[in-house]
Amino acid sequence: MNEFDIIAEIFAPLAHHPGAFGLKDDAAVLPARPGFDLVITTDQIAEGTDFFAFDPAASVAQKALRVNLSDLAAKGAVPEFYLLVLALPQSMDLAWLQDFAAGLAEDQKRFGVTLLGGDTASTEGPLSITVTAFGTVPEGKILKRGGATVGDAVYVTGYIGDSAGGLAIFKREKHALSEPQRDDLIAHYRLPEPPVDFGARLRDLASASVDVSDGLLADLGHIASAAHVGMTIDADTIPRSEALRAFWGDGIEAILRAATGGDDYQIAFTASPVREAEIIAAAQGVTVTRIGTVTAGEGVELRHKDQVVSVPKPGYRHF
Repeated sequence: MNEFDIIAEIFAPLAHHPGAFGLKDDAAVLPARPGFDLVITTDQIAEGTDFFAFDPAASVAQKALRVNLSDLAAKGAVPEFYLLVLALPQSMDLAWLQDFAAGLAEDQKRFGVTLLGGDTASTEGPLSITVTAFGTVPEGKILKRGGATVGDAVYVTGYIGDSAGGLAIFKREKHALSEPQRDDLIAHYRLPEPPVDFGARLRDLASASVDVSDGLLADLGHIASAAHVGMTIDADTIPRSEALRAFWGDGIEAILRAATGGDDYQIAFTASPVREAEIIAAAQGVTVTRIGTVTAGEGVELRHKDQVVSVPKPGYRHF
């Protein structure tokens, strides 16, 4: 199939918004929505770094979309639209693309988003996928990194480190996990579960928020830096799944590995501790754990049994 066949047969059925023109024009148009701000984010995932060639096409598509929805959730935005850019190896076949599109269709229904457009191109390198996602928040209500204040509590959703554990399994790290435990960690690497709905409910409760993608400690450092504050994090409170504990144990090295591994796609946020009951009520099934406190000073201090833990590398770095 050529580029235009791929667009018409594989991706046009995903473009439901009338402003996408069925992907038959050079651009899309969105009507202005008075009283709302448009929130925009973009992320790229690449074969060999963020997924493997043997991963199911549907889960690759969903991961590409969800890592962007995670960013929108952390900003308190409701996701609505996305653009898709594919750099496809010449070896890519029609069946793979159909499965890829089916994965997107499933997540479009789940998260209430629709494709607006994008681009396809061939490449001699590995498969690369870029999504640009658009969401909306009431005017002036975006959750930024810089709103944390001294005395705020620090929270995180979900479990931290499962994706890093799944990647370690793919890299043949030895383990004594049961098959369900192994499969659970692999599933979290392949397919993140960002708390998208909770993000919108959080916007009136949190003072600052960030998507956990490069590593919990690294991303908390972004909040601290933007707000010109420090943080103290209690290592023992960082939430880790039973499967990850069975894999890496409960020592400080295991906790540190989870807290710096990245690819979690959860929300780390700060809020006044007097709002904690409201936050738990708003979670509606999402696990929320209090892990620390915002302090005067700078940087993120990790403590374990009343000792400061050295953190040589707080998270993943691309370069």
